[in-house]
Amino acid sequence: MDDEREHDPDSPEGRGASAAVLPAGPPDTGRRGLDRRRVLGAAVEYIDQHGLGALTMRRLGAHLGVEAMALYRYVPGRENLLDGVVETVIDELYGDPDVHMQAQHGWQDFLQRLAHGVRRIALAHPEVFPLIATRPPAAPWLRPPLRSLRWLETFLDALLAAGFSDEAAVAAYRAYSSFLLGHLLLEVSHRGVKISPEDEPEGGAADATADLEQHPTIDRLEPLLSRDESAAEFEESLETLIERLGRVLEESSARSARRSTS
Repeated sequence: MDDEREHDPDSPEGRGASAAVLPAGPPDTGRRGLDRRRVLGAAVEYIDQHGLGALTMRRLGAHLGVEAMALYRYVPGRENLLDGVVETVIDELYGDPDVHMQAQHGWQDFLQRLAHGVRRIALAHPEVFPLIATRPPAAPWLRPPLRSLRWLETFLDALLAAGFSDEAAVAAYRAYSSFLLGHLLLEVSHRGVKISPEDEPEGGAADATADLEQHPTIDRLEPLLSRDESAAEFEESLETLIERLGRVLEESSARSARRSTS
């Protein structure tokens, strides 16, 4: 599994374990250098290391070397902290050199790059990704994981400039979001991350030791079933989605042409 991740260009292992969040650094004896950005970076770091369920204001304060009350100057409470964590992680897209803010080489290339950027975030912060998927967005029509107004504006502008109609561009956003959310939630859950409070922490281990004597076909194919093909599956599914959106664009252009000649 580790070898497979090292060869996955989107994984932290494949990227040299790089991460874009501001690390907490060594604990302080006071509030030297403490600000909202550092607090949120420390919260992401803490969740990465210990899981979302372990995060409290007291523990985050200890992680930073300050009293919990010192954090309330920068984050009014846990809910505001969690919203800030989501924003901080999504903002990593802006620092990803392989993700473009404009469709410089066509809309297909733009969507490919953006999708892999979101996947890199999910693999770098698997414990945070379910939070990205479940926190209430700023507007009810914003869909995770691409839940930033700035990114939505960029996404829609890229498709509209390519010839998508308003309806087709919005439909593409919905299909694209559903693809990313479904695939990446499944991928992080395979890595042992709890997607919901009802998930059993030991569920994966129990399944791995299941008695397969009554299921000979599964027993024979278990090595293949256990193989991590996440990177290839993501790429193939993304290509299929983009091909389907290409057909949507053709149909949208054809309808526009018919209206202009009628």
